[in-house]
Amino acid sequence: MRKIKTKAIKPKISRANKKVGKAPGTITYLGYREKTDSVIHVINYDESSVDENYPKTIKELLDSKKANQTNWIDVVGLNDESFIERLGKQFGLNALLLEDAVNTQQRPKIDEYGDHIFAVFKMLYLDEHSVLVSEHVALVLFKDSVLVFQELEEDVFEGVRNRIKSKDSRIRKRGADYLFFALIDAIIDNYFFVLENIHLKIEELEEEVYADPNPDIAKRIQYLKKEVLKVRRFIYPVRDLVSRLVDSENELISKDTRVYLRDALDHCIEINESLQIYREMSMSLMEMYMSNMSNKMNEVMKVLTIMASIFIPLTFIAGIYGMNFDNMPELHSKNGYFIVWGVMIALFIGMMIYFKRKKWL
Repeated sequence: MRKIKTKAIKPKISRANKKVGKAPGTITYLGYREKTDSVIHVINYDESSVDENYPKTIKELLDSKKANQTNWIDVVGLNDESFIERLGKQFGLNALLLEDAVNTQQRPKIDEYGDHIFAVFKMLYLDEHSVLVSEHVALVLFKDSVLVFQELEEDVFEGVRNRIKSKDSRIRKRGADYLFFALIDAIIDNYFFVLENIHLKIEELEEEVYADPNPDIAKRIQYLKKEVLKVRRFIYPVRDLVSRLVDSENELISKDTRVYLRDALDHCIEINESLQIYREMSMSLMEMYMSNMSNKMNEVMKVLTIMASIFIPLTFIAGIYGMNFDNMPELHSKNGYFIVWGVMIALFIGMMIYFKRKKWL
């Protein structure tokens, strides 16, 4: 994977307002990435050769396609809406498809058209600070090409690129449908790294909750719960989508590629099972935190109650002899002061022994 450098962008207003009142099929980018021109990266390959280029215009892109090779067309940057629209027309893509391709709020989905298959996924990975990055990615499978729309240059496809450059790799000997599978498989495999990071966070928080629960841990637990729910919303539908591809009778997907898609489906099932476990664990963390905080408070109250119980009889004795009535005979006793101290010390020691035997201390 390439070194990832991203900026965390905190949205201030809902971008969904940009779509209000617009006709269906209107191409509107709803993400929060900085506006940049779209960049095209094309890889053409077959079993004997690999060509890589960066066409500047759509015309150069169309000229770079080779009918006798597999073409991977990677479009980076979704906020150049006019460019996306013109590109879609050249490839004969439906306006509703292009709308979903740039709509970063679109949940994962798969649509089958006459001569192409359209898929939307959420690409999840960790940046250099182990912060979760979610990136919208759309893939279109044609007979001899795969068109990819993604928000950022950073992605999880570096392994696929390296395999294409390797002369003896399986991907070089297969068609566009296998490339389509390989890209989806790379997205799914990277979910394991995200889940592993969540698992480590849960284990770390569990230890801290038991050792020293404090308000800062409660905030981190709440943030983790939101992160798990976010990841679940992006990952959970993928199993059904891959299952649809396995069961699809579309001629664009060969019988051999369906075998590999079944393996990806097994990974999806495993991921969803793990995600469900982590979701329950993250939700139980807050219960554990509240329980430990309650136990900690009970320990404090226990100590205070024991201290109060010890001083109640001592206070009673001191109160009795602090009334200063003239007819209290003990006030005139020569050894009265020392006797009272002895009684109070004996009471203190006796109560400490009693609490110790009761295992209250």
